[in-house]
Amino acid sequence: HVVESGGGSVQPGGSLRLACEGSEFNLNYYVIAWFRQAPGKDREGVSYINFRDGEIHYEDSVKGRFTISRDNAKNTVYLQMNSLKPEDTGVYYCAAHIGIATMTWALYDFYGQGTQVTVSS
Repeated sequence: HVVESGGGSVQPGGSLRLACEGSEFNLNYYVIAWFRQAPGKDREGVSYINFRDGEIHYEDSVKGRFTISRDNAKNTVYLQMNSLKPEDTGVYYCAAHIGIATMTWALYDFYGQGTQVTVSS
């Protein structure tokens, strides 16, 4: 499975870095995606990275503020979140699968437990 870490509380304009570690398998063949769910709202995609070809995607809501990256040696994907806004608040989930790169939650095979991100003054 995958394990997230790095959530917390920050003020608007602040930064956080989330990490997603593959604890039982090598991420080299996987698409790793970040999703989030705000209170009372549907889960939404944030970003993904395809380890096989390096393809990276960001949803418009985070483009220019978030950066997804990988560390092969640590078997970990990071989500650097800058210029955070209150609307970025939610539980952030990491997901992994082998297949097409997509922001469709149901197509993923492995999910983390989620990590809370709160942006508030």
